[in-house]
Amino acid sequence: MDASELMRFHSVPSAAGGISRLVSARMRELGIQVLPLLSKAGLTAEQIDDPTARVKVQSQIKFLELCAVASHDDFLGFHVARDFDLREIGLLYYVLSSSEILADALYKAERYSRIVNEGISLKISKGHETAITFSYTGVTRRSDQHQLEFWITSLLRICRQLTSRRLVPSRIRIMHNRAKTPVEFRSFLGCEVEFGSNADEVVFSRTVTLLPIVSADPHLNELLIQYSEDALVHRKLDRSTLRSSAENAIALLLPHGKARAAEIARRLGMSPRTLARRLASEGLTFSGILDEQKVALARSYLADGDLPVSQIAWLLGYREVSAFTHAFKRWTGTTPRQTRASGNAASPRERIGIFEPHREQLTGRK
Repeated sequence: MDASELMRFHSVPSAAGGISRLVSARMRELGIQVLPLLSKAGLTAEQIDDPTARVKVQSQIKFLELCAVASHDDFLGFHVARDFDLREIGLLYYVLSSSEILADALYKAERYSRIVNEGISLKISKGHETAITFSYTGVTRRSDQHQLEFWITSLLRICRQLTSRRLVPSRIRIMHNRAKTPVEFRSFLGCEVEFGSNADEVVFSRTVTLLPIVSADPHLNELLIQYSEDALVHRKLDRSTLRSSAENAIALLLPHGKARAAEIARRLGMSPRTLARRLASEGLTFSGILDEQKVALARSYLADGDLPVSQIAWLLGYREVSAFTHAFKRWTGTTPRQTRASGNAASPRERIGIFEPHREQLTGRK
């Protein structure tokens, strides 16, 4: 393995694997064979059985998708997060539960959550309201649904348990699409969820963050923070890749028709020439990444029978349905309506590897 390969290997974000272990246990309870699913996701039984073993974030995401298919549960992440013992989060949970007020707990979650999952970072923003925003680094946001819904549901459960109150967010916004808020989501979360948003976040009124933590223990908190700081030192925090950063920026701008190389470069803090050069060094082009993302999203949207083709065209940045139809036929050899009618659009359960057959065509790579 040469230096460049070694660098690429170490840039892959990892997770503590807690979600994978919880989902694996759920599959066993349902009588579903776990080993084949682990293998397809690039995981091993040894990693699941060893609570100290870390896993690749992308492998965990794929494993959750495969388990959702196998269990016929399109809300798997939500269901697992709703039912598990919060103490299974480990060190992070005890750091939060020994804080004095909810605001302190949230800021510690922001700092230490990367110990649990390097692919997701939390940001706490305070103003008239307090927003907890989830952002992805080193992982493409469009590839994930169940892990994100697990995190948001778990966050709300933790806040409720720490304060011993049934807190209800002012709003919840999620980037991936669902036709509407599922009834059980609304019942548990206490509010509607804005799917297809431009951010992943949970927002509370500012007064909520001043609530005391019922289990506050300053001495224990001091000890746990030291453990957390030691753990943080051993985690490289900046593990993002240029490709995934570009894809996440593109996803936000597509519906506005602004997903252009110059704007993406600006948002990534570089010039268009630098962006093109760095992508080229990885055998990529901006147009290839853009088309690949569009075809993946188009197939996913087409699987949703409630989304008209005209709205899908808008979500992908097209102002004319004819332009979207022409592009989609160029990518896939068929029109959007033909794809939907044939049942070949990828359903939420088939998102895994959704654009693999078109990768060479779209990126020009062999």
